[in-house]
Amino acid sequence: MAFGSGRGFRAGVLMVFLCLAVMSLAGCGSKYVPGASAPPAPGKKAPAGKGGTYRPYTVMGQTYYPLGSAEGYAETGVASWYGPDFHGKKTANGEWYDMHQMTAAHRILPMHTKVMVRNLDNGRVAEVRINDRGPFVNNRVIDLSYAAATTLGVVGPGTARVHLETIPGERIQYVGPFFVQYGAFVVEANARNLRNKLVARGFPGTRVTRGDLNGTTYWRVQVGAFPSLTNAESVRQRLAKESPDCFVIAD
Repeated sequence: MAFGSGRGFRAGVLMVFLCLAVMSLAGCGSKYVPGASAPPAPGKKAPAGKGGTYRPYTVMGQTYYPLGSAEGYAETGVASWYGPDFHGKKTANGEWYDMHQMTAAHRILPMHTKVMVRNLDNGRVAEVRINDRGPFVNNRVIDLSYAAATTLGVVGPGTARVHLETIPGERIQYVGPFFVQYGAFVVEANARNLRNKLVARGFPGTRVTRGDLNGTTYWRVQVGAFPSLTNAESVRQRLAKESPDCFVIAD
């Protein structure tokens, strides 16, 4: 059984993200600042500053390692979007989220990276700037602002298959090891049976890790480990033929 939808998930892990923010670790939950005074106009820098947006951070027991730079980064997967419920809330890099700006959340790309996103369903293209962390749903690769989602035609359907790549001129530093998450299950035995099958197929480094969401324990099957993002992405493309929602993570 795979994880749930993006917007519901963001609300469900609110307290996890708040804890991460206190520890100066980047996370979408930093949008929520209960009891805070009225924020400045959306899109302006928050007084607290950027925070530790290049430091590793952990969500649901999974640690993510933001890249030092973004040259040559490209990825294909599912895009989602977030809008009014988050408008005016604090983003991971210290800005106040403005749903009318062309921005997006990504798990590991450096803040302020400019990314070209193409909707593979309708061919629309948009340039966005990364200013937040997420999405943390297993088949999502980028969370678009309302403005970006509107431009790409994602608002209506809610999600879309996209290809994203950084604008030329960004440099990238790969930090690993990397794993390909094949799937997640609520029954541990199912996860371990799948792991054994993948090991028998020639993926000896396949592991099962535990994650908790809204009181439910999930057992994640992850193939690896790979020393570079390029190697992991190559395997992901092979596995995507049988598990379309698989994705790459940094450990």
